[in-house]
Amino acid sequence: MPKMKTKSSVKKRFSLTASGKVRRNVANKRHLLTAKPTKMKRQARGTEILCDADARIVKKFLPYG
Repeated sequence: MPKMKTKSSVKKRFSLTASGKVRRNVANKRHLLTAKPTKMKRQARGTEILCDADARIVKKFLPYG
């Protein structure tokens, strides 16, 4: 049986925690930042944990994650 392939886009955008949860970056932090409130930019720092429904979808594309 050949190895399963990992989706390249998924391995660039998501990472797994030690407990198996899926971590993602927060959106709206790339450009046009002058028009966005400071609170929004501050809360967009760091990463977030995906909800269980979305994590199930992402884990299908990370077979060895």
